[in-house]
Amino acid sequence: MPVTQDNALGLYISIPFCRSKCTYCNFASGVYPASEHERYVARLVEDLRASGAWAARTGVDLPRRVDTVYLGGGTPSLLEPGLIEQLFGAIRAEFDVDRDAEITVECAPGQIADQALEALRTAGVNRVSLGVQSFIDREAATSGRLHSRAVVLEDLRRLRGAGIANLSVDLIAGLAGQTFASWEESLAVLAATGVPHASVYMLEVDEDSRLGREVLARGTRYHAGLVPTDDAVAEMYAIAIGRLGGAGLAQYEISNFCRPGSESRHNLRYWQRRPYLGLGLDASSALFSADGVRPARLLRSTTSDDLKAYLSGQGGVETEWLEPARQHEEAWFLGLRLNAGVDVAAVKGEFGRAMVAPALEVVGRLAENGLVAFDGKTASLTARGRLLSNDVFQEFLELPVETGKTGVEARA
Repeated sequence: MPVTQDNALGLYISIPFCRSKCTYCNFASGVYPASEHERYVARLVEDLRASGAWAARTGVDLPRRVDTVYLGGGTPSLLEPGLIEQLFGAIRAEFDVDRDAEITVECAPGQIADQALEALRTAGVNRVSLGVQSFIDREAATSGRLHSRAVVLEDLRRLRGAGIANLSVDLIAGLAGQTFASWEESLAVLAATGVPHASVYMLEVDEDSRLGREVLARGTRYHAGLVPTDDAVAEMYAIAIGRLGGAGLAQYEISNFCRPGSESRHNLRYWQRRPYLGLGLDASSALFSADGVRPARLLRSTTSDDLKAYLSGQGGVETEWLEPARQHEEAWFLGLRLNAGVDVAAVKGEFGRAMVAPALEVVGRLAENGLVAFDGKTASLTARGRLLSNDVFQEFLELPVETGKTGVEARA
C-alpha cells in the first residue's frame, strides 16, 4: 500500500540519556546530569503541543491517529516515573493513540527500576527492546555495557511478570574479543529466552564512535585490536540467520528476526515508507505534503543533535522535500531491506512505468550477479545481496527516467 494512503502516524521520541557511553555507540546520546531530564521532557511536551502548528506552517499532513509509539535512546527507562507519566500524558493529549497501538521503549538491562517499570506499564507500554549486544559477560564489559547475562535474564522475567511479553533482544556481531564460539553461545542463549523478536547488527566501524575511530586509526584503545575481521563478522551474521531461523525466529529484514506476527510494527513504517513524526534530539520525520497533489511530495526532517541547542530551542530542524523520483529510489532501497522484497506492480502503480523501467534494468543486472532474486513480480535480496546491501542500494540512486523508446506511459 503506498504510504500516501496511510491515515495513521508513527511517533518516535528520542531520549538521549545513558548511564554510560558504549565504545561502539555512534548515536547522539550520552551521560548527562539527571537535572537535564526534567528540562528535556518539558521541551518534548512543548514540541508535542506545537506539532500541529508546525505541520500547518510546513505544509505536511500530520495524522492525529497514532498506531505506533517508539521511545528510543539512549535509555528511556532512566527517566523518573513522574516524567514518564508527563510525557505519555502529553502524547495522548495531542494525538489519538489506538487502543491496540504498539508502544515500544528501549531499555538497557540492569537499568529498569521497579518504579520505572510500573510507570511504563501504567503508560500503556506493551513492547520493550533490550540492548543486550552480548550474553558473554566479558564482551559486554569490554564494550562498556553495565550488565551481565544473569541481569538480562532477570529483567526478561520482570518484564514478563509486569505483563510485557512482546520483547526484543539486540545482539552485535563483531564486538571486541568476540569469537565464533562466544557468538554461538550468545545466539543459543537468545534463542533459549523465547523472546518473539531479535535484532542482529554487524558492528559499524566509523568516525562517529570511539571504537570506530580507534579501529580506523589502527590503535589499541577500547580493545580495538580484538575486533574481528570484516570476513569474520560477515560469517557471524550468516550463522545468526541460520541459528535464529532454526529456533523459530525467521529473518524478515536485514537485521531483524521474529516469530510469526511479531514484527516491529513501528520499524516496518520506515521500510514501507509510511509517515512518522520524530521528536527530541537527532530525531527524524517522514511526512507527506498536504496540498492534495498526487503523487505527493515527501518531507524528510531531522532535529538538532546538540543537546544544549535543542534545550534552548535554538537547534532548528533540517528539512528536505523529496520529489517522486527520489521517493522512487527510496521505494527500492528501503523495500529491498525486507525479505518480502519489492512488489514491482505496486511500485509501477505508485510511480508509473516510465520511472520504474530503469530500475528494472538495474534489477536484471543485479540478478545476473547473484545479488537480487527476481521472478518478474517481486525483487528481493539474496543471502549474498544482504551482505553487500549497501553496494546494492547504491545502484538505485539517481536513476534516469525513461522517456522514449516505446512510448511507455507516464503512469501505469
